[in-house]
Amino acid sequence: MSTNIPLAERLRPKDFNNYFGQKHLIGENGPIRKAVENGKVPSMILWGPPGTGKTTLAKIISNLTDLPFYTLSAINSGVKDVRETIELAKKQQYFQKGAILFIDEIHRFSKSQQDSLLGAVEQGIVTLIGATTENPSFEVIKPLLSRCQVYVLEYLSNSEILDLLKSAIAKDSELKMLEVDFLETDALLNYSGGDARKALNILDLLKNLSDGNKLVITNELVKNSLQQNMAAYDKDGEMHYDIISAFIKSIRGSDPNAAIYWLARMLEAGEDLKFIARRLLILAAEDIGLANPNALMLAQSAFDAVHVIGYPEARIILSEICIYLATSPKSNSAYLAIDEAINFIKTSENLSVPLQLRNAPTPLMKSLNYGVEYLYPHNYDSNFVMQNYLPDKLKDKIFYNPGKNAHEAKILERLKMWWKKYV
Repeated sequence: MSTNIPLAERLRPKDFNNYFGQKHLIGENGPIRKAVENGKVPSMILWGPPGTGKTTLAKIISNLTDLPFYTLSAINSGVKDVRETIELAKKQQYFQKGAILFIDEIHRFSKSQQDSLLGAVEQGIVTLIGATTENPSFEVIKPLLSRCQVYVLEYLSNSEILDLLKSAIAKDSELKMLEVDFLETDALLNYSGGDARKALNILDLLKNLSDGNKLVITNELVKNSLQQNMAAYDKDGEMHYDIISAFIKSIRGSDPNAAIYWLARMLEAGEDLKFIARRLLILAAEDIGLANPNALMLAQSAFDAVHVIGYPEARIILSEICIYLATSPKSNSAYLAIDEAINFIKTSENLSVPLQLRNAPTPLMKSLNYGVEYLYPHNYDSNFVMQNYLPDKLKDKIFYNPGKNAHEAKILERLKMWWKKYV
């Protein structure tokens, strides 16, 4: 008989031996495994992308430590809920040594909500396990962060995803009745993207396409199945990263209408406003850059305003900066320049700083001619004088190539006037 419980939930592991991925944390010498085995589990923040097992890991820790497990979702829990849960944990202390308090999406908790956790964490009333897809350095208040270990979870590798699926076929009561043949796996792995829950949801969908006895998995079958069942595929909000990707690509592609559409989708889904604003800040530098230097300043202003205003009015601020960025000229020259320089440094020798560029704070350094031939640009016409600022071996090297836009065309004119290597 078919069940309505999702495959990922039916197969949620209860111990480390049946948990896939994150060997750096739960392997033989992994810090989380060792903490559980030693009976000294610290409060922690589990930081990683969706489908990497944050919630499952928290439940396994609770199972193995035999502690009461309380869970709150930052989306629909307030300070009152936090305090009520802490009071329940206090009562449990008469019978148990502490409790696990798991907070999903802890990055959505306000400062006051996070403040309400501090006392209970400090006193050992609860061992806090917070899960987040966002960098906790930005989203978790410092007093709370300082009391927690931060563990980074990673996307599962292709081999781990396939091992997970084969294990599911062997263990699930419905799947083990099928003969499953992985004829092609490229599409399945690409759509899964290292996300265990996505992979299991896809397998659940494909199961319904079998002839009752055999399921042959091909790239075409996966693609057709997902196109026909995208609502089911995304029933748990798993297109979070797909939609932000569409949003960013629409702005990069200078389509304000598409950008506004994807923005509205995110707002209606309850997406974190700071998450959207932060991505716009990155885009302003990466994709607009020197074609319109004001874009980064305005994106920063929008980010600050979203912090102050909040929803629903913040939607107007995000709409304005979204349209502004989408209709701005584009350039990724600064992004390409720094990446080229970093890649060059990784693959080349460390070159000495030219003598004229070195500082000479001591008599010995002056005697070695540090800084002696340096030419001070402000002593020359137009505040410029020709001299080499790179190591001698790199004097003709170019990392920055101006983009093809009006603002950088003027920059290129100046560079050609100053530097022969641009001519």
